[in-house]
Amino acid sequence: MEPAAAKPSFKPLSAYRPILWAGGICGVLDGLTAVGLTVLAGSTPVRLFQSIASGVLGQSAFRGGLSSAGLGVVLHFVVALAAAAVYYAASRRAALLNQHPILSGALFGAALHVVMTFVVVPLSAIGPRPFVWSGFVILLVVHIVVVGPSIALTVRHFAKVERRQR
Repeated sequence: MEPAAAKPSFKPLSAYRPILWAGGICGVLDGLTAVGLTVLAGSTPVRLFQSIASGVLGQSAFRGGLSSAGLGVVLHFVVALAAAAVYYAASRRAALLNQHPILSGALFGAALHVVMTFVVVPLSAIGPRPFVWSGFVILLVVHIVVVGPSIALTVRHFAKVERRQR
């Protein structure tokens, strides 16, 4: 007799709700934080989202007006959804992530910021850029306080809902 096959830790069709909610909440909170910091720094939200679009379009994003800013908004949410998907998948393999969502989220946010800064952005059309400690630390704090915890807390909420439905 063959041993029973191990059940997958999550059902792909049930994953869309927590990922969409976590990515959406993260995208909104991070976007509002970014807009606030951008305005405080003397720039505009359009310029902020054009800079995100420049990851795909390069410098031409800054000549694209509202259409490239709109692309930047879409890309911002794509990144938030991708981060939520990664965290969701990890949380299904490591229950500790749902048991300690604030700490796990803060660590995830920090790791995400490091990967975005040193891997994703340099490999994008933006390319390598000068490292500025003050900017790095400010965005690290945003990722530790806003990005990671918003994803982790939302994913944990859906994990509790899944357990109640069983």
